[in-house]
Amino acid sequence: MKIIDIQTFGVNLGDGNHIFVRVLTDEHLHGTGEAYRVGPDVAVEQTVHYLKEWLIGEDPTRIEHLWRIMYNGSRFPGGSILNAAISGIEVALWDLKGKAAGVPVYQLIGGRCRDRIRAYRGIGGETPQAAAESAREAVTRQGFTAVKMQPLPPNSAKLPWGRVLRESAARLEAVRRAVGDDVDIALDPHAQIFEPVRALEVAEAVRPFRPLFFEEPLRPENIEAMGHLREKIGIPIATGEMLYTKYEFRDVIAARAADILQPDLLICGGLLEAKKIAAMAEAHYLTVAPHNPLGPISTAVAAHFALSTPNFLILEYQVDSEGPVRNLILKPFTLRDGYLEVPDTPGLGIELNDKAFVGKPLKTWRRPLVTEFDGNIGYQ
Repeated sequence: MKIIDIQTFGVNLGDGNHIFVRVLTDEHLHGTGEAYRVGPDVAVEQTVHYLKEWLIGEDPTRIEHLWRIMYNGSRFPGGSILNAAISGIEVALWDLKGKAAGVPVYQLIGGRCRDRIRAYRGIGGETPQAAAESAREAVTRQGFTAVKMQPLPPNSAKLPWGRVLRESAARLEAVRRAVGDDVDIALDPHAQIFEPVRALEVAEAVRPFRPLFFEEPLRPENIEAMGHLREKIGIPIATGEMLYTKYEFRDVIAARAADILQPDLLICGGLLEAKKIAAMAEAHYLTVAPHNPLGPISTAVAAHFALSTPNFLILEYQVDSEGPVRNLILKPFTLRDGYLEVPDTPGLGIELNDKAFVGKPLKTWRRPLVTEFDGNIGYQ
């Protein structure tokens, strides 16, 4: 079996950009993947097509070999655009290999460690009351046993710091009262806290409400600063969505900068690279909780990873049966009582709905920057 083409589909259905990848073979089998939308997303598509020229005629089942062709063959390997493109192709190769073998992908990477996958949903709400109601809805209507929230109040960069701390505590208290003691609450300030000492103060304010983890209390560029914070914070630190390959995660582990690693399989290097990251984490008594905000293809590959990884903790999940993402695929995975169930279908078990892509091209996007700050800077 040989690769004869690699196609891309740049799609925006109103939920953000998606860059889907399809690997075609001379035996009429295909595999589906997705590359992370890192911006500029058109450059990710172009990079996939650039890498395609290296892979035409190759055996698609030699996934480790092809990964090395793409990664080592690049002049300066690394960076978000290249790693997103490599990841999208690599994921598609696993889907194809599972179909060729007639088994689900998780059977090819170790088999099941569990029968279903615990998931958490991100909640909204600008006020403590609104956040509490959003959390209550996730728990009572959809059965989630964990949620993730922004601990900081809106426009926190422009507020007096004492008020930020009081309102952060009020938000956590309201959500804890709404969901009770048996639901986990994770925190994600979206890297809006700049100084480590302020991140520590936020942690002290919310610690009585027992957060599951504190995701990126600092931006991840300064791993040493994150390591020093972890020694004092008293809440598990999670990080990894902006890191690529085992090499960068190795630095986090060496700096003792996290308790929970969060590789995104659509940009960290793909499924096999995430398994290597998880193995390093396991050897250091760390868990993994994949970053997964994009939709059903991302969910599918993360789910196969989760099923087959012993130190998996929990999966970020945006409900694929609701909203614009529902039109991206023919049939979503089943969510039952806050747990994802993965079918025994060969490959990743999910197929794109190409008809929904017509007339829905990529759109220009950038992350809003907080430009006015008072001792606090970051992104919304």
